[in-house]
Amino acid sequence: MASSGEDVSTEDDVPPAAADVAGGAHLLGFSDEILLHILSHVPSIDLVLNVRHTCRKLAALCLDKSLVHTVLLQKDYQASEDKVKQLVKEIGQEIQQLNMAGCYWLSGSTIEHVARCRGLVKVNLSGCHLTSLRLSKVLSALQHLRSLAIDVSPGFDASQLSSECKATLSRVRELKQTLFTPSYGVVPCCASLQKLLLYFEILDRTREGAVLSGQLMVGQSNVPHYQNLRVFYARLAPGYINQEVVRLYLAVLSDRTPENLHAFLISVPGSFAESGATKNLLDSMARNVALDALQLPKSWLNGSSLLQHMKFNNPFYFSFSRCTLSGGHLIQRVINGGKDLRSLASLNLSGCVHCLSPDSLLRKAEDAIDSSILETLVAACCNLRHLNLSAAHHHSAEGPGGHLCQLLARLRHLRSLSLPVCSVADAAAWADRVPVQPVMRAVPRGFGKKVRIGVQTCPSPFLGQAAPQPSSVFWSLLKNLPFLEHLELIGSNFSSAMPRNEPAIRNSLPPCSRAQNVGDSEVAAIGQLAFLRHLTLAQLPGILTGSGLVSIGLQCQQLQSLSLANLGMMGKVVYMPALSDMLKHCRRLKDLRLEQPYFSANAQFFQALSQCSSLQRLCLVSRSGSLQPEAVLAFMARCPHVVVCHMFTGESLATCKNLQQSLLRSFQAERPALNVVIFPLLHEGLTDVIRDVPMVHLDEITLFKSRVAEEPPNLWW
Repeated sequence: MASSGEDVSTEDDVPPAAADVAGGAHLLGFSDEILLHILSHVPSIDLVLNVRHTCRKLAALCLDKSLVHTVLLQKDYQASEDKVKQLVKEIGQEIQQLNMAGCYWLSGSTIEHVARCRGLVKVNLSGCHLTSLRLSKVLSALQHLRSLAIDVSPGFDASQLSSECKATLSRVRELKQTLFTPSYGVVPCCASLQKLLLYFEILDRTREGAVLSGQLMVGQSNVPHYQNLRVFYARLAPGYINQEVVRLYLAVLSDRTPENLHAFLISVPGSFAESGATKNLLDSMARNVALDALQLPKSWLNGSSLLQHMKFNNPFYFSFSRCTLSGGHLIQRVINGGKDLRSLASLNLSGCVHCLSPDSLLRKAEDAIDSSILETLVAACCNLRHLNLSAAHHHSAEGPGGHLCQLLARLRHLRSLSLPVCSVADAAAWADRVPVQPVMRAVPRGFGKKVRIGVQTCPSPFLGQAAPQPSSVFWSLLKNLPFLEHLELIGSNFSSAMPRNEPAIRNSLPPCSRAQNVGDSEVAAIGQLAFLRHLTLAQLPGILTGSGLVSIGLQCQQLQSLSLANLGMMGKVVYMPALSDMLKHCRRLKDLRLEQPYFSANAQFFQALSQCSSLQRLCLVSRSGSLQPEAVLAFMARCPHVVVCHMFTGESLATCKNLQQSLLRSFQAERPALNVVIFPLLHEGLTDVIRDVPMVHLDEITLFKSRVAEEPPNLWW
């Protein structure tokens, strides 16, 4: 591509990038409609500052309203300060929607240039550096703004917002706030809110160790404007203070429930006790509104008849994560005995250990599913696109047509699916398996703690079989879901060393015994998914060689995100050669998260990883693992697009600090978004290190969690 300073004055000139292709045709021979579609996939900065200057035809097309009205800078890690300023200067007056979410590397003075985009209707500044005064300056100029996303950081003061800024906020209909401090943020200024999304990331203690209070700042209004609200969403990070603050937001809702409310969602890790105000709110909702989307803390649903009284109107999202909802309750209270729920697009039953079992088994240690309950669920919710059944033991009994995989195969519209590993084991293979007594061995865990993990002494039934077996139920499931884009296979007892919503150090449980029957053959079956973009495999003890990974690398050419954790035997990384072979074929892979005790991040690994030419983010978590600093430096030099390098291993603090400083010194200047964290996993200072990681990386790759049906589809731009 030509540089932004070049111009070509000859109308019929063809740029070198549009060289002749098969049949003598070149790029500019396509119609304008086709060219506009192609150009829509070019990053906005490259489009305006580079492509536009190659010839007159592209100069006109690159400024087409369909391309410049919406500008996406999210995850455009090459967007430097100067490039963003130049982009705003060139097309700022044309931009109506601007997404700068997660642009943490841009300075506050660069963010101020957003004020020049006076026609903005929608802007996402989450993760950007914004003070109260800077926000006031930007919003004062945006009179047409209707949708806003920002962070509310320590030091935010609503009294510093100008009257012009408050006038803009009074017209905003959609607001997303990520709260890092106890505050109402700009909610009291937003008199026309129809959609409110709140992400609570407030820490209980300051960096100095002082305990924070959940009381909101003096002088702030405690009467946010909710009367027009249609969507209320709150997602809480762990911590008592987040619960204190969200109660203050909910107290206003309990006084008067908005009549047009159709989506009410609260995502809370752990327990969140009901109060008098929340009970009043739920009672009012049951009487006055019909919902399309519902998610409540598990303690609000467990043992209550709330679901029986709630009214739903063409629901598209349900989340009952971690609830003690039995199969009978699921059918009676949610599906209403088989009610038509064709509108339901997303269902999260993660951690609902009894949701596929009849009521009679609720108090028993029984994991066998009732196929009739699952069959009713599948028939009623036939258009499901996102389904999460992870974090539970769902075991199928032997019998034709009753296996969980066989029933889920009827959901032909599925695009994302999360399952426990033990649920995909073939029932017949499990029944024929010879019972063996596990050999117990001690494995270090946490700060010197040990757990006893069962290691089977018998060989896997799939030993030596790398190819998928067409007769297996899992193979058949994936064959019937050819358009699946997101797949998670997570051990029902899996505990990450760095979880998103649970304590980082806790006792680990051994893998479910049925998971021993899920190995290389089942992993190879995933290679059928030609459109697969995101894959998570966690706690698969039956992996012997990892040969199935090679099949995925060869056949899943759209794969962009890969997360592997605790595969095979915990004490040995037996799949390293297969992983190296797999990575050679992952040309579109952007994110890799690898969690494995005793993993050696050596030259062989980084040499293979260097062939992932599109890689942008890497996170390694290895409790007793090691790394080779020279190999890391060489890898970063060979992969110019890598901007996130997070490694938490068993190396010494001095080794980690020296490597981190070397990486920043060598690559920070040419990679504006570079974020490097190298730190011992079990060091007491890890919490302080984690709090400095940009939220976009912390939430998406550094900390482990299941992401299928985590939020309603299209919740925010």
